[in-house]
Amino acid sequence: MAIKESELIINPDGSVYHLNLKPEHIADTIITVGDQNRVDRVAHFFDDVIFETQKREFKTKTGFYKGKKLTVISSGIGTDNIDIVLNELDALANIDFKTRTIKKKIKQLQIVRIGTSGSLQKDVPVDNYVASTSGVGFDGLLHYYAHKADVVNQATTQALIQHLQDSPKKAEPYVVDANSSLLQKFKLSNEKLLNFGLTGTNVGFYGPQGRVLRLPLSKPNFIDSLASFEFEKQKITNLEMETSAIYALAKMLGHQALSVNAIIANRAMGTFSKQPKDLVDNLIQFVLQILTED
Repeated sequence: MAIKESELIINPDGSVYHLNLKPEHIADTIITVGDQNRVDRVAHFFDDVIFETQKREFKTKTGFYKGKKLTVISSGIGTDNIDIVLNELDALANIDFKTRTIKKKIKQLQIVRIGTSGSLQKDVPVDNYVASTSGVGFDGLLHYYAHKADVVNQATTQALIQHLQDSPKKAEPYVVDANSSLLQKFKLSNEKLLNFGLTGTNVGFYGPQGRVLRLPLSKPNFIDSLASFEFEKQKITNLEMETSAIYALAKMLGHQALSVNAIIANRAMGTFSKQPKDLVDNLIQFVLQILTED
């Protein structure tokens, strides 16, 4: 059955509505970044750029690095934008835009987020990296989709809910694991700056991440509760605003996903990186190297 025009919006030039991309514009391996300016920083290392476009905060460049075709796209901030980016990337890969029908053969994309993040743990200092073994969602996005039970890491999710004892007015937390194949590639790198742990994804930067300016928090000890959580020898190492949605949507759609973040702040120590730009550039080169290894 054809997907209605109101559900899959295609621009007059044949590109998908928000991303302004056509199916031939993307590679099978896609790097997502939050900041549109970081697209240029990633593509700077490409040997060749063969396509670029931008619409709103969604900037895309596709090119080659060491013979491998890659796409880098900016998502903007937040899980609401990830909902757009992941669904439209999947549509580009797996929906025939002419017939508006799902293709018989589903393509699996490889999606790697390169982001910045704040650490919750003293032993994960600034100027380190974190590869997220799981995304811990406080955003509620997953709950809008029907999904199989094995999409969620049920044991860790229930342990976290029991630990937090949070308000029922908030979205129920969920935990989704990273793609094991991608994660293993990074574990084999032996990079000294690379840490592994659970990454919390929040719906905002201030209150939802425990920051206080003029507004008091409904649960002042929320961040302390996150930092003290441990299950099966894993802790919540860091907080940001995209990973859980990437992991959840990728897993439901059948794609591989991994999030790797540069730690530019440490909430436990109250410190901030002195050279965040250099740190991110080094992380970009590290990720590109891993993605081009056999």
